[in-house]
Amino acid sequence: MRLAYVDGRLVPLSEAKVSILDRGFQFADAIYEVWAVMDGRLADAEGHFARLWRSLGELRITPPMSEPALRIVLSELVRRNRVVNGLAYLQITRGAAPREHVFPTPAPRPMLVMTASPVDLQAQERRAAQGIAVITQPETRWARCDIKSTALLPNVLAKQAAREVGASEVWFVDELGLVTEGGSSSAWIIDAAGALRTRDLQANILRGVTRGTLLEVAKAAGLKFEERAFTAAEARGAREAFITGAGSLLTPVVRIDGAAIGDGAPGPVAKRLRQLYIEEARRRAA
Repeated sequence: MRLAYVDGRLVPLSEAKVSILDRGFQFADAIYEVWAVMDGRLADAEGHFARLWRSLGELRITPPMSEPALRIVLSELVRRNRVVNGLAYLQITRGAAPREHVFPTPAPRPMLVMTASPVDLQAQERRAAQGIAVITQPETRWARCDIKSTALLPNVLAKQAAREVGASEVWFVDELGLVTEGGSSSAWIIDAAGALRTRDLQANILRGVTRGTLLEVAKAAGLKFEERAFTAAEARGAREAFITGAGSLLTPVVRIDGAAIGDGAPGPVAKRLRQLYIEEARRRAA
């Protein structure tokens, strides 16, 4: 039986409930964070906790507990759900209050919800070995994608559009024709000159934790990389492409808007970086 943590209690997932007056439900006045779980431990934990506190600060939501306490509860939830390899999900809302757009006064108690679930490692490896297809769509999201908020309707619609044409992910393209990021991942290419490229953090993108670790891994491996924007056309003409994220780790992209990338199979750089990232993430988790 899977358990969820809701407002101070571990309860069966099927019985987990929050108030209809919760501002996360009413306004998406909430943030979330996701950790990959490797060998029963949180991967890239430091980066995810740092981003969590930053998101809370940007929305002026008071943390419901200290970081040490949160780490204990989250780890216990992973253990109680017997998750060895999977995902841990956390959501914090401003809390329940009469429906009004402005922040409630006095501030309600923030609502903390957490779940943990396993992933199918064999299916994940097959996906990485085969590569995935991506489509591009115009950027339709709000101007604060650096906050990991639960206001994800544009992402939902874009990813649904991708699914309907047999793709696994969408890459948003801004008004300048430059790729920002994926619906739930960071976007990368190995360009025609052989440079590893991803969008810089000055753009309206999320500060991907997996992205940050992979840049460290690439540097340690002696790979040339640039935090520099690329167009959708450059992506379609790239030697290789891939996505990164807590859920995808590093997954090669073999088609963009129907066009084959390279020879239409996962490339050597992406495959090498995936292995190096997993080794580093496991080391940090341990």
